[in-house]
Amino acid sequence: MHVSDAHLDEVRTRGFTVVENFLEPDLLAAAWQALFQMFPSPEAYFADPERHAALVATQFSGLKLFPYPSNALNHLSVHPDLVDAARRLCATDDLHLYKIELWAKYSGAVNYDQAHHRDYSNHSLVVPRADDDFMQVTTFLLLSDVTEADGPTKVVPLDRTRDVPLTPWFVPMGAHADEEVAITGPAGSLFIYRTDVLHRGSAMTGSNRARFVLLTDFQPRGRPWTGKMAWPDRANSRLWSMALAPMTPAQRELFGFPKIGDPYWDEQTIRDVAARYPGMDMTPYQNGLSKTAA
Repeated sequence: MHVSDAHLDEVRTRGFTVVENFLEPDLLAAAWQALFQMFPSPEAYFADPERHAALVATQFSGLKLFPYPSNALNHLSVHPDLVDAARRLCATDDLHLYKIELWAKYSGAVNYDQAHHRDYSNHSLVVPRADDDFMQVTTFLLLSDVTEADGPTKVVPLDRTRDVPLTPWFVPMGAHADEEVAITGPAGSLFIYRTDVLHRGSAMTGSNRARFVLLTDFQPRGRPWTGKMAWPDRANSRLWSMALAPMTPAQRELFGFPKIGDPYWDEQTIRDVAARYPGMDMTPYQNGLSKTAA
């Protein structure tokens, strides 16, 4: 679903927005099935929680980093409407997709409650500017229904925290509890927020509940003081090749892949990159050589 200008204005002014039914039903269904190549289904987990205790040892034990065993998950982070929304918020076509995480939570074992905090603390070496310049765009794509019982993310609107200093990047537990908004919605909803907005994870209060969320973050390219993941460190696996080979050149560029026509490309690099990425169509890069030579 195209993200409206009204939703993006809400990110700029309120600090966050929720776009319900963002993801097409067929993509959501495929992603749901793909989840269980890595995680136990809710039924399997609650049939034998002790067998899966490693997934709930800490709040973050259910986090897995890109790439994943199925492109039904890998390609959600380069969904055209998601990328379009990030480009409009960042006011640039030259985007860097700097983080992808998949997060599974299961009720009954670990307490997912957190204090309000701002994500810039581990997304930047400095602090966010008060205006919209240099914005980083952080997103949660809900792959399961999230109700108040499912440990929803809770966010404090920007207008309630204008006087709260950026440092420290967290506030005491319980502060702003009366002002927070729970991010609930049906599976397929998109939550977009800024790195300077106070938010927190909350406890899963329902029994036999599971929550699955895909986190994808963007920023303008060329700002080395911001970021999270170094993609070359993730690129030495079969799953990486499987994920990037079918993408379009523009989608690969989000990860830092050389653009068509970049001086990096020559006959040798085209040949050897094709060997590294079986199935990748190198024709656009080959055609780029001809245009450069002309």
